[in-house]
Amino acid sequence: MATFAVCYLNYVGHMNKLPTVTKNLLIINVLAWMGTLALGKYGIDLHRLFGLHFFMAPSFRIWQLITYMFLHEGFQHIFFNMFAVWMFGRIMEETWGAKRFLIFYLLCGIGAGVMQEICQFVHYEIAFAQYEQVSMGGYIVPMKTYLDGILTVGASGAVYGILLGYGMTFPDNQLFIIPFPFPIKAKWLVIGYVVLELGLGLRASAADNVAHFAHLGGMLVGFLIILYWKHKDRKDNHIEFTW
Repeated sequence: MATFAVCYLNYVGHMNKLPTVTKNLLIINVLAWMGTLALGKYGIDLHRLFGLHFFMAPSFRIWQLITYMFLHEGFQHIFFNMFAVWMFGRIMEETWGAKRFLIFYLLCGIGAGVMQEICQFVHYEIAFAQYEQVSMGGYIVPMKTYLDGILTVGASGAVYGILLGYGMTFPDNQLFIIPFPFPIKAKWLVIGYVVLELGLGLRASAADNVAHFAHLGGMLVGFLIILYWKHKDRKDNHIEFTW
């Protein structure tokens, strides 16, 4: 954590070059992650308080649909999400403006959370609805206790929305993506992610621990928002002459 903090402080000097919303999203997410580590040493679990619980669980709160996207599980999780926000978010904020970008980011994150809730509900109805107790960690516990242990955290849904927005806005831009030794057009990268996440979501087990359909939910909401904006912009720019 100390090493990461030093790297973060060294990078602050370059943060002023970033657009306002992108910069503040990076800062808030990093501070939330560091706060989670620090408070965890004192028995305060921010994930339990602000992570997204299943809506049938006792600990579910509606505002968790927003707070969950600012929490992360481990360094790798936050690093790749924030790298994507830095890489694509700054471009989309400069293209759309701060207000639109912030609305887009938050709505994609909320949409991803709602999709995750729907998927969890379907899984619950298929596998657990008929049971009042379930095995958890080798113990038989009430269903509500089991449901309370299901948590979702991370900005991935919002990040996948940003990626889709970039692909729709700059479809022919060439991107170099590891491990491919050749450039890929943004539109093909987005389509590839959709297919990959759909395939992984359909075959994933509970042990997979990745909310693949939440990622797709973020992309779906982003797609609908962009369609709405395009329709609205065409309507606003239409000039009708009367005689």
